[in-house]
Amino acid sequence: MTSGIDDTGQVTRKPGTETAVLAGGCFWGMEDLIRRQTGVLETRVGYTGGQNDHATYRNHPGHAEAVEIVFDPAQTTYRDILAFFFQIHDPSTVNRQGNDIGTSYRSAIFPQSKAQADVARAYIAQLTGAHAFSRPIVTRLETGGFYPAEAYHQDFMRKHPQHPYIVAHDVAKVRALSQLMPALVKA
Repeated sequence: MTSGIDDTGQVTRKPGTETAVLAGGCFWGMEDLIRRQTGVLETRVGYTGGQNDHATYRNHPGHAEAVEIVFDPAQTTYRDILAFFFQIHDPSTVNRQGNDIGTSYRSAIFPQSKAQADVARAYIAQLTGAHAFSRPIVTRLETGGFYPAEAYHQDFMRKHPQHPYIVAHDVAKVRALSQLMPALVKA
């Protein structure tokens, strides 16, 4: 995996799988939560939707912190990935998730096909019509290359489960998610 000048901005494509790219706040916890969904084969964190190629942590203007999700469509669907995504972040806050503020922390979906865009629009419309959230959904559909974050950021929660940020923001989410959605969550 590369990060920086050698990045191509290409999203992972593997035969027999689909790839989703989602942004919903700090990618450290998002990655660990998403990888727990049944059917998710692999994840990597990175930057997308911004103003420069070869984005890095220190240089990603306009990019969102995002998670690239490779999944098995025989085990889960793109809609299920989205349903999970909308459970693990707040889609009603603009450029913010909890204490993290800025465009890096926006709620965004980066469809990899027209079919994914159609599913995303329909699902957002369904949630909006059902008044699933107390405030309007601000999640946007966007485009952009995917630039993997530095190796330090990959698998961060697994590597650093006692990191103060992880303990303060993500450990309780994982516990709650496992209780709320046991059928959808793998250990």
